[in-house]
Amino acid sequence: MMVRASDPAAKATRARARMLDRLREQGIRDEGVLRAMMGVPRHLFVDEALATRAYEDTALPLLRQQTISQPFVVARMLELLRAGGRTLGKTLEVGAGCGYQAAILAGLASEVYAVERIRQLLDRAKENVRTLRLPNLRLKYADGSIGLPEVAPFDSIILAAAATGVPQTLKEQLADGGRLVLPVGGTDQWIVLVERHGKSYRESRYEGVRFVPLLAGTE
Repeated sequence: MMVRASDPAAKATRARARMLDRLREQGIRDEGVLRAMMGVPRHLFVDEALATRAYEDTALPLLRQQTISQPFVVARMLELLRAGGRTLGKTLEVGAGCGYQAAILAGLASEVYAVERIRQLLDRAKENVRTLRLPNLRLKYADGSIGLPEVAPFDSIILAAAATGVPQTLKEQLADGGRLVLPVGGTDQWIVLVERHGKSYRESRYEGVRFVPLLAGTE
């Protein structure tokens, strides 16, 4: 059956493809990350009033002063986690928000545990991912600042909120050979990659970013 040019699903698919072309132009080289992003319809994760802006390279507002991250930042942080051809394995996401990045992770990792401290956001994330049928994704209501010790260790950890420094509790929940990527800083923030080798940790700093702060507790 022929798909009409005005078909909303077809328009969203084309918009998503253009988003990926822009990401390639911006330097994203990991085609695995790009394929995973192609498989997740970002417009389903934002408010209906913002759906026409879903594939712009910008962060967009969510409930409770939270945001859905800029596509380039999502792609870049995932690319750093996978650099060198490594697989993500068992993965922890701190700050599930609307569930968008968690859904992308589900296409890249064997298991994903996505933690959100705001109940209202978590409920929305569950609604957003339900139709995608992602059996390896678990969304949990918890204080992500302390990780998820009952499920640790993790091969990969990613934060969607900025810490003032790299949390020791999260470093300790990395498996040997694991990687943690997160935004660090206050007024000035940057992406930090932490790699664990036995009892030692190596930190590397990358691009400047802007995230909401990492907060403790649940609400």
